[in-house]
Amino acid sequence: MKAVQRAASATPTRGAALASTAALGLVLLGGCVSAPSDPTTTLPGLGDCLRQVEIKRLKKALNRCDGVVEAHPQEPQPRNERALLHSLAGDNQAACRDSLAAERLLKQLPKTAAPDPLLVEEIQLRAKSCRTLTSAPATGAPSPAGSAG
Repeated sequence: MKAVQRAASATPTRGAALASTAALGLVLLGGCVSAPSDPTTTLPGLGDCLRQVEIKRLKKALNRCDGVVEAHPQEPQPRNERALLHSLAGDNQAACRDSLAAERLLKQLPKTAAPDPLLVEEIQLRAKSCRTLTSAPATGAPSPAGSAG
């Protein structure tokens, strides 16, 4: 009988301890959950230019990318991605402006900030292509296709 009384008197204490532990666990877990970010202060990410691009909605993608470029003015990646969007939209002049700007920004990066080698190669290739397209043909160079006289 005494054993039953001891068990009965211990049960509320164990129950209270269990409830306290559960409550403490919830408080601790609640502390790990971050508050929702404020959309007015959250900057777009570097890779947001090409997120969910649809050919039918290039203007929307360009507008989003303009925001990324504005948020990261010293980073070459958004300019390079916006150059691709301009190119897809048929605006090669704007594409080349962004490609050449991306190349300049790439050269200005600190030596300690080793950019992705594929990004470097892509930027250099686009910039080279733009310089080729915008430079005057050399003397004696063949005339452009379709202009035979």
